Amino acid sequence: MKKNEVQIGGVYSAKVSDKLVEVRIDAENRHGGWDATNLATNKKARIKSAQRLRAVVGGTTTEAATPAEPEAPAPETPAAPKAKKTRKAKQADAAADGNGKKVSCLDAAARVLAEAGEPLNAKQMIEAITTKGYWTSPAGKTPHATLYSAILREINVKGNDARFQKTERGKFAARA
Repeated sequence: MKKNEVQIGGVYSAKVSDKLVEVRIDAENRHGGWDATNLATNKKARIKSAQRLRAVVGGTTTEAATPAEPEAPAPETPAAPKAKKTRKAKQADAAADGNGKKVSCLDAAARVLAEAGEPLNAKQMIEAITTKGYWTSPAGKTPHATLYSAILREINVKGNDARFQKTERGKFAARA
């Protein structure tokens, strides 16, 4: 496509970040290019050269199509982008649904302690968690040390609302 064929307000298919997407040209850039909006994501993009623009998609650019060619259909209006869920929200949904998604090590430790009914140290909890299949370590060398510090952190932050209580040196029980 040539620079003189590009029109402000026109919708084009353009190569942006190695993908072909539909963009609407919003304005001409003072550095010699165009400011555009990606219609799929509604994000701003900068088109630096006319070579990035592949073809007219439709809309207000009727002069770019020759009279013998049929005009391209108007693009569908994109649906509003979904709000992204945070990792913790996804984990909470997974735990509520019980659909087999990953459980955190702390959640698995609380479950093991509630089932055991007696105080356990971190190594015993990790062994029980892995044998019952509640959680697997992602190639960590000392998951028991990580669990121990996470339990202490929860006790210090939440106080009496924590799921764990320290019974003796190195041993924890489920809070009743």
